[in-house]
Amino acid sequence: MRRRTFIKLAGATALTGALAAPAIARPTPVRWWYHFDNPQNTPDALIAKFEAENPDIRIEAESIPWGGGNDYYTRLFAAIVAGGAPDCAMVKLNNQAQLVEMEALEPIDDLVGAWDGRADISEDIWNVNRGTDGRQYFVPLQYVVLYLYYRPDLFAAAGLAPPADFESFLAAAKALTQGDVYGFGMRGAGGGHDNWGPFVLGNGASFEKGGMVNEEALAANRWYVRLATEHKVVPPSAATDGFRQIVDNFKSGRAAMAIHHVGSSNEMVSALGENVSAVPVPRRPDGSGWTLFGDESNAVFASAAEREAAFRWIAFLSTGENNVEFNKLTGQLPVTTSGAEGWTLHEKRFVEASAASLPLAAVPPDSPKTADFVRTVWPTTMQQALLGQISPDDMMRAIEAHFHG
Repeated sequence: MRRRTFIKLAGATALTGALAAPAIARPTPVRWWYHFDNPQNTPDALIAKFEAENPDIRIEAESIPWGGGNDYYTRLFAAIVAGGAPDCAMVKLNNQAQLVEMEALEPIDDLVGAWDGRADISEDIWNVNRGTDGRQYFVPLQYVVLYLYYRPDLFAAAGLAPPADFESFLAAAKALTQGDVYGFGMRGAGGGHDNWGPFVLGNGASFEKGGMVNEEALAANRWYVRLATEHKVVPPSAATDGFRQIVDNFKSGRAAMAIHHVGSSNEMVSALGENVSAVPVPRRPDGSGWTLFGDESNAVFASAAEREAAFRWIAFLSTGENNVEFNKLTGQLPVTTSGAEGWTLHEKRFVEASAASLPLAAVPPDSPKTADFVRTVWPTTMQQALLGQISPDDMMRAIEAHFHG
């Protein structure tokens, strides 16, 4: 063989080999939106661990401001409509129906069914996360149950026990309202529907047709609004008070009671030590009532380029120790049975108050209309009622009309 021919053949062989060599695979990007109450907290360590275990996936995490829920969901829904939704994101149950109606969520029943970590999450939590069509769209991530915080020092000084029912709650609120101290830190701004629920949904109202305008429901809402307008047992700023205001009022001693969940207990203890404790929200004499099962889950969006890659990430966050580490960042409770057994982030009395509240726990209806109720209908009508612009009964009629026309 001539040397020139050999060189040509060798060159051709080398070129063929170069063309045939597979390109270096790049990790699949997964865009994930999240929010933390403390913006200094970061999921970077969990992302690094996941990527080390899954080198074929790269997580592109974006922290979205919560803004009481309004900022986060305004941006999320806008991104979906504009065709720029993330592959997966943290979501709440009261937005599931609207997202399903928009065909924005990806059913993940097959992926959940094949996931080894499924069994470490209780069936009760899976059931509450399931869609009304019976399909699974969410992977549970964290949860809380709302209860009543109270100031043992103020209660002891007034010779009072923490209230168990509505009558004793009102009596305590009146007795504790002295000077610059108010009995109850009412949340009238966004997010306050879950403070209103124990007193109104827990005392005769419901989201069923006619459930907001029956006499029991109307009487319950009048009772709640009159805490501000008649009894004056809440701060004058109640109509515009949000989460930050009720917590700060409670910590400063300006309010003797407030409703929230275990997520704020460490902040309370840091400020007050033993002068903060918690019990279930007030309820009827027969023990029945209502409190919010607060949740946050992860969902895969229908527009996700790689549903399996997105699912692997959100399943990782809901697995064993990963779920524990995630909830250390959020301050809520782990959904895994194994994680809950050794949980030490919150003091025992608040974990016990959460557990004691579970028999009352429920969620708003899984309806496309619930998201707008939470974001606009409830805070608008509640503020109007507290300011005397509409009657408490008009408020309930507006809520009834929103859900049932």
